[in-house]
Amino acid sequence: MTAVGNDPWAVLRAATRARVALGRAGDGLPTARELEFRLAHAAARDAVHMPFEPDVVRAALGDLDVLEVRSAAADRAEYLQRPDLGRRPAEGTSLPRTGDDLAVVLADGLSPRAVHEHGAGLATALLDLLDGWSVAPVVLAHQARVGLGDAIGAALGVRAVVVLIGERPGLSSADSLGAYLTWDPRPGRVDSERNCVSNVRPPHGLGYEQAARTIAALLAGARALGASGVALKDEGTALPPG
Repeated sequence: MTAVGNDPWAVLRAATRARVALGRAGDGLPTARELEFRLAHAAARDAVHMPFEPDVVRAALGDLDVLEVRSAAADRAEYLQRPDLGRRPAEGTSLPRTGDDLAVVLADGLSPRAVHEHGAGLATALLDLLDGWSVAPVVLAHQARVGLGDAIGAALGVRAVVVLIGERPGLSSADSLGAYLTWDPRPGRVDSERNCVSNVRPPHGLGYEQAARTIAALLAGARALGASGVALKDEGTALPPG
């Protein structure tokens, strides 16, 4: 490899977390690049299997009221093998019917690490923007898929639910948080009836404030339209530039 100052790929590498222009050592990668790949792969695996630590998230949420639920998946192994169980609450789950406008669910998903590191930051940034919205207690969800938010929202009796969930880790992002918005949540909703804001993970992805503004604008649009998903486009004057 040439020196960094003379490397024509340096600008491209600085602009992306993707692995580009890694160089070559004989017929393979340089040792340093191979070790970086193995480290990233290990981080992604660790993120999937990391135990969810609700006390960490509770502490970061400060004085906000918090509830906890579990999905029908008994443990992490069953959660990974049976996605359907992650969309259903555990038997006997009981939540207070609040009738609020919105519920915010922080769900471990496929990267509890993402929720530990970014869940409270995004949740508080979003709640600060929601003047005129009544909000149910924040719900922490164990062994959860996005669809569990539908059952939670229906049980709480809210008009909309936003699920902040750890996304499937990749080799360049083991801590990516996604936000899924569903209007009129109830069991049986499908992905085309949701809106998603993805890759919330400052400093390498969306920042909390930018993501919160987009989610808040989508919520306002969903309330005006009475629907979310493909019926609600994430573009136009209601959303922040870019």
